[in-house]
Amino acid sequence: MTDAQTEDEGLLSSSFIVEMVRQMRAIDAYGNYDKLSATEILEPFILTPDKKREIPIVGDPDELVVARIRVFYNAISALIESECGLLAVPLVNISHEGFGRALITVGKLVVMDRTLRDVHRFGFASLSKMKDEADKILSVAMELVGTHSKVAGL
Repeated sequence: MTDAQTEDEGLLSSSFIVEMVRQMRAIDAYGNYDKLSATEILEPFILTPDKKREIPIVGDPDELVVARIRVFYNAISALIESECGLLAVPLVNISHEGFGRALITVGKLVVMDRTLRDVHRFGFASLSKMKDEADKILSVAMELVGTHSKVAGL
């Protein structure tokens, strides 16, 4: 087995990737993802530079893109809940033009606040880049919950 395969297996067994697959399967009302592997399910999140060039600079997001954005922040919220034991609630508000905001709250504490632009081009260069981004958000969120535990507990 090559190092890349070993790295991919480790990545696919990480709690974030497992949660992403769980969230994607949860929005699949017709069972289309039942026979797909984790890599195949998460493939729409991967936007290589070549794929990104094919997407127009200006465009309106479709329902699938918005659903993927919600899945990403839902997965992070689920990990926050599992780490701190408090309810984490994601809120994603996107206009029809592809601009908006994503928030994650724990109690009365806002642990993540992101401005979203050009969401029709939402994606990551690789699965590891997506996991790195989620890990950064999770780290900051957990630090905020630890620092402001009284507000998070409200």
